[in-house]
Amino acid sequence: MAQQLSLAIERRERTGTTIAHALRRDGKVPGVLYGHGSSEPIAIEARALDELLHHGGRTGLIQLQLNGKRLDTALVREVQIDPVSRKTIHVDLQRVAANETVHAKLRVTTVGTADGVRNFGGVMDVLVHEIDVEGPANKLPDHVEVDVTNLVIHEHATAGEIALPAGFKLLTPADAVVVTVEASKTARALEEAEAAGTFAAEQAQPELVGKPETEGAAE
Repeated sequence: MAQQLSLAIERRERTGTTIAHALRRDGKVPGVLYGHGSSEPIAIEARALDELLHHGGRTGLIQLQLNGKRLDTALVREVQIDPVSRKTIHVDLQRVAANETVHAKLRVTTVGTADGVRNFGGVMDVLVHEIDVEGPANKLPDHVEVDVTNLVIHEHATAGEIALPAGFKLLTPADAVVVTVEASKTARALEEAEAAGTFAAEQAQPELVGKPETEGAAE
């Protein structure tokens, strides 16, 4: 379900690498707010941003506040993470109206334990972790779910099988494989070894040529 999210932002008068470093030292994250014909540099408290991102802020519609007053509604479009510290170092926000139709990426989560894993020792692999959808900004869910309970060995689930909220359209190809269940490496090795042994046994059978002589036949 869509959540009510809010985030306080500050306007930045100056930009550049030096200013960005200074903001980060002060516990803030530099960013950009764009959309609806304009763009402006902003800054956000790092703790508030991290809290937001951990509670649905990556996809949910956010009410932006400036100096304690409502400013805009927006979506998080890009988050840059430092590869060493793993801290957020930049964020892009896009202005959108609450009922505006937007393109978004939704996280895919699996529900249940696949039959092929539970009863036959198979291995489940999630190949697609996000799907592209289009729908109203104020109804964007945090994630979508794919039920894998009935998947057996060598079966898969596609993007088209994922149930979307009302008013949303799937942009990812419907036949894109999202989850697969296959035999474990050990099981595959045993199957291959068994198949190879059967083939070798068949090849080793002597070839029968001509009609065998009958015992005691006259010369």
